[in-house]
Amino acid sequence: MAIEKKWIVKEPGNPAVVRQLATELGVDMALANLLAQRGIKTFADAKSFFRPKLEELHDPFLLKDMDKAVERLEVALDTSEKILVYGDYDVDGTTAVALVFSFLRNIHSNLGYYIPDRYDEGYGVSYKGIDWAKENGYSLVIALDCGIKAVEKVAYAKSLGIEFIICDHHLPDDRLPDAVAVLDPKRPDCNYPFDDLSGCGVGFKFMQALASVRHIPFIHLMPLLDLLVVSIASDLVIMTGENRILAHFGLQQLNESPRKGLLSIIKLSGLEKHVITIDDIVFKIGPRINAAGRMESGKTAVDLLISRSDDDAKSIGDTINTHNNDRKSIDREITLEAIEMAATASDFATRNSTVLYNPTWHKGVLGIVASRLVET
Repeated sequence: MAIEKKWIVKEPGNPAVVRQLATELGVDMALANLLAQRGIKTFADAKSFFRPKLEELHDPFLLKDMDKAVERLEVALDTSEKILVYGDYDVDGTTAVALVFSFLRNIHSNLGYYIPDRYDEGYGVSYKGIDWAKENGYSLVIALDCGIKAVEKVAYAKSLGIEFIICDHHLPDDRLPDAVAVLDPKRPDCNYPFDDLSGCGVGFKFMQALASVRHIPFIHLMPLLDLLVVSIASDLVIMTGENRILAHFGLQQLNESPRKGLLSIIKLSGLEKHVITIDDIVFKIGPRINAAGRMESGKTAVDLLISRSDDDAKSIGDTINTHNNDRKSIDREITLEAIEMAATASDFATRNSTVLYNPTWHKGVLGIVASRLVET
């Protein structure tokens, strides 16, 4: 029942660029072509690619509305306003919430976080989450990895006296939410030089901007980069430009001084004595963090990522690892059942699309199963 795979082969690099790179770098034409295919055109481009520098990160204030976002957050910090850090339940969302929360809690105590329930609330900003914020006295919400299309929900929040700062990286609709600020490099009117940041990456740029205004040295942002590289790898954003710089230094942080929660996952993944790579994050660390949102609640992942004690990190890490084992078991069972179901259709291999359904299947793993079926 195997389906023939359709390969999409990238076009060769510009011959003139390839020759120039091969000459200037002293490398084989094949390697020079690979570099050209990745958008590298000059010696300077290649140098940045192989030897990333933090100095090459873009000014966060180049993001549209960044000045408004920082100004509003400064008011909240100066007046001890109650701030809610709100994010999606996947790896990008939970790392983003953990990153912003971890930085802000060092300068602000009136702070909380919220992750919507995957099954009760669904993706992104929810009415239930807004009502929860109102009931608990929050007047400013920082939405991470979500919110760019939450026009009605942000309007509803505004009617309750709650303001939003949105940090997202998804494509917006024609109409943006009426938030205090909408940070999204994919906004048509945003001229930020790099539009492939992860949701966590946009949150990081927000904290970078806040730090610059408060004259907080960049070194105090470095501990956040272990979260950011987990986001970049797990969300499969393009590994060029700013993402490559952040991932490079994020891997250093993850290998040399990971936060307690990530160290717990590293140990449970059998990576404690290894040099951790992007592949390790994609196939071992990320899925464990994601399992919390798939099987129970993404809040558990944030609890782990912001934990400050070894005991808490170990306990929560063990819980998440159990969720991941359960996820793999349920995933295998549903995959086998779906394959058997598809096999009963004699024309399965020639169909343009197929819908397989069973009301008892666990919703948290259906995306994984569907992807696996496509590859079967």
